[in-house]
This record gives sequence, structure tokens and C-alpha cells, in this order.
Amino acid sequence: MLNLGLLCSTGSYWFFFAVIAFVYASVGFGGGSSYLAVLALYPIPFKELRLIALICNVIVVTGGVYIYVRNSQVNWKKILPLVLTSVPMAYLGAIMRISQDTFFIVLGCSLVVAALLLWIKTDPATVEEIKRPVKNTFVSNGALGGAIGFLSGMVGIGGGIFLSPILNLMKWDLPKKIAAAASVFILVNSISGIAGQLSHLPDTMNLTRVLLLCLAVFAGGQAGSRMAIRFNPVVIRRLTAVLVFLAGIEVLFKHLPAVS
Repeated sequence: MLNLGLLCSTGSYWFFFAVIAFVYASVGFGGGSSYLAVLALYPIPFKELRLIALICNVIVVTGGVYIYVRNSQVNWKKILPLVLTSVPMAYLGAIMRISQDTFFIVLGCSLVVAALLLWIKTDPATVEEIKRPVKNTFVSNGALGGAIGFLSGMVGIGGGIFLSPILNLMKWDLPKKIAAAASVFILVNSISGIAGQLSHLPDTMNLTRVLLLCLAVFAGGQAGSRMAIRFNPVVIRRLTAVLVFLAGIEVLFKHLPAVS
């Protein structure tokens, strides 16, 4: 049974989760980075933070993946090398034991880098560019997926916020196909990260808080996935970049003094 007092205290951030899910789902992301930034403002065990962010990721991107698959936007042949390496590496990153201060510093730096990648405007790839033969794509895609997967598992995000802008810079595919690839990538890495997190959960978890946040991101994510076509993707990407950058600076500002 839900506790009303807890609902009121949780109400200070469940609304932000719904808004974050709405914005991120509209560009094919899960929002894990910003969930972590919001939760970092509250006295919640950092191991629980990562698990909550990953669960919320799964809830948000599942709807997006379903829509992309239904609309035949998922190129499984090109996505396979990315996820074959990212899934085990995300698990290894998730089971890696790090201190709370190290976690937040890595998170903050990751968010700042991701924001810069998101802000960079690239011309979308043309059909001719996509059809050009490229050597060693399996190896390069596998290395990229593995590196992002490990960082994602360690921090507690799905990794799409890194993958999508990099694939755009590489002119890996058309924008919609890249968004679909990022959604699949986030989904499988989040599930892998959750599996790793389960090996060292905190002694107690506030299940009511988890449930409320899951409901918030479900509502926001469903709305964002279905309304994505109404938004200018460049505006959404840059809005996301600003949110991520501010979140990264906030996390670093709060935790960098701890290592001095």
C-alpha cells in the first residue's frame, strides 16, 4: 500500500522524471543520465540510483523500440555487432565495484562529454553515403559498442546518448535508423546492466519510490514516443544537450571537492 507522506516527498521529482522521459523518448533515448542527475540531489544510496535509472530506461525505450520495429526502422544486421559486444561489457561495468565519489565524478564527466556530442550539428547521411563500402565495419562497430557498453554499465545508463551522436558523425545510417539503433542499444544494455546490479543491491530499497518513478516515466515515455514526429529533431537534441550539460556540471560541482 502506498504511503501518502512518501508520495508527497517523492512528488518533488516524479514530475521531472515524467518530463525527462517525454523529451528523451521523442529522440529515441531512455533518459537514464538525467534520472541519475535528478536523483543525485537526494540522499539516496548510489547503487539504488543506478538501478532505478536502468529500470526507467527499459520502461521508456521499450515503447520506442516497439514503434521502430513495427515501422521497419530497425536494421538488425547493422545493429548486431554493436550489441554483441555491448551487452557483456555493460554487465562487466555494472558489477565493477567503485566508490560513490568515483561514480559521481565519472557520471559528471560522461554527461558533459555526451552534451557536447549532442550539441554538434551534423548533416544527415545520404542514401549514397550509406551505400558506400566501408572496411572492417564489424570490428569497428563491435569496438564502439563494447566501449560504450562498459561505460554505460558502470555509470547506470543505456548508452544511447553517446551512441547516437557518434553514429551521426560517422554517417552510419539515416537519422531514423540511428534513432532506432540507439533505442535497441539502450534497451539491451539497460537489461544487462540491471542483471549486473542485482549482484550487489543495497540492503534495503524503497519499492514505493521505484514504483512511482516507473509510472511517471511510463506515462512520459509513451507520450514522447508517439509525438516525436511533431518536433524538430535538432531543437530536441540541443534541448537535451543543455539538460545533460547542466546535469553534468551540477554533479561535478557537488562531488569534485570530495577528492581534494
